[in-house]
Amino acid sequence: MRHDTALGFTELKGPLARTVRFVVYTALVLVFAGPLLALLVSAFSPVHDPTSLTLLPSRLTLDNFRAAIRRDVLTYLLNSFIVVGGGLLLQVLVSVSAAYALARKQFPGARLVFLLILSTMMLPEEILAIPLSLVLADVPVVHVNLVGSLVGMIVPVGAWAFSILVMSEFMREIPMELEEAARLDGAGDLRIFWSVVLPLCRPALGVIGIFGFTMIWDQYMLPLLVAQDAAQFTLPLALRSLRSDEQVGVGVLLAASLLALLPSVLAFLAFQRQFMRGLTSGAVKG
Repeated sequence: MRHDTALGFTELKGPLARTVRFVVYTALVLVFAGPLLALLVSAFSPVHDPTSLTLLPSRLTLDNFRAAIRRDVLTYLLNSFIVVGGGLLLQVLVSVSAAYALARKQFPGARLVFLLILSTMMLPEEILAIPLSLVLADVPVVHVNLVGSLVGMIVPVGAWAFSILVMSEFMREIPMELEEAARLDGAGDLRIFWSVVLPLCRPALGVIGIFGFTMIWDQYMLPLLVAQDAAQFTLPLALRSLRSDEQVGVGVLLAASLLALLPSVLAFLAFQRQFMRGLTSGAVKG
């Protein structure tokens, strides 16, 4: 019997077929996981030459992390956690609220609003840099200067078109009969949103949670516009500063890079079940 595999191979019995599959799968693992393993091993190893990274450490040490701590990497890491925590919370609140209005309510100009939201995904960060810096320096209506504060890095990421798109498309698939039944029981819009619609959107929340976390965590342009001194740097911005410092060794950069990588991996592992459920739910509904 022949079974088609995901890589397009035909699964045949026999030692030759098993050997070929083992070689191919091993090569794929080395290609995709090799750089990550080299980063992990080299961060705990004495490294003097950036071209001498290895998967087999000769001696394990924490000197790279001690040197990174002396370079205030923990401060940059804390700033990143504050920005990603506040930004992700604000982004989820804005996304679910906007998606509920767009997906479950009918009002004049809804298509235009949705089109304007999608149009923001077509604008690169470089085009928005100057207007954004001017707005943050003097926020309209309240006239507050957010430049030089972590709040200035949190507010702009509070609304993301991708998260609104994912949530609105997911909410459209929820049967209206559930909402109508809740209204017959005397529930209002807020109660329906909180007790009926939102619990059914947990898979979508996992999807926007992972993508939102990664998007905010990897922000470089926004902290570059807002931060006015090194104490306000986030970790991605600090990596640039450390790289340009000739007194910083390669080991310190590797340790800081590992600290910058781990939160994204842990976030994916934490929301993995909801993320996969969100993808499979979208595939079934589509």
